[in-house]
Amino acid sequence: MTTPENPTPIAVNTVNRGLPAGKMPELRMMPAPSDANVYGDVFGGWIMAQVDIAGSLPATRRANGRVATISVNSFVFKNPVFVGDLLSFYADIVKVGNTSITVNVEVYAERNRLQADTVKVTEAVLTYVATDSDRKPRKVPPIETLINS
Repeated sequence: MTTPENPTPIAVNTVNRGLPAGKMPELRMMPAPSDANVYGDVFGGWIMAQVDIAGSLPATRRANGRVATISVNSFVFKNPVFVGDLLSFYADIVKVGNTSITVNVEVYAERNRLQADTVKVTEAVLTYVATDSDRKPRKVPPIETLINS
């Protein structure tokens, strides 16, 4: 019998439907009205800034220190973003050079979070350069150095 004290269980297995399985986002954000135009459409520049932050996080970890954005290799807005969307930013290193680190960033929006309507809204590839205290390029340390430190 279903009563207010003993409600029918509700399945919650659709909460992350549409998000990359087995991956943790680097960043999660919900745009505010100040991040959008009068129609509730979020500014592309705001999304670009968040993508840059999300991409810099794994680059900073891999560089074991400061990085600077040197290139936005590609940036595609696949779907609009609206005030109230919960955005998840996934970032993966795709290439490491002597001083540079290239990162792929994918952004997903959970639109109606009660029904887990999730869509990919943005894809980007950015390149960062590791920098020293004088903000000059420096070599990215080898992975074994990072593991042993």
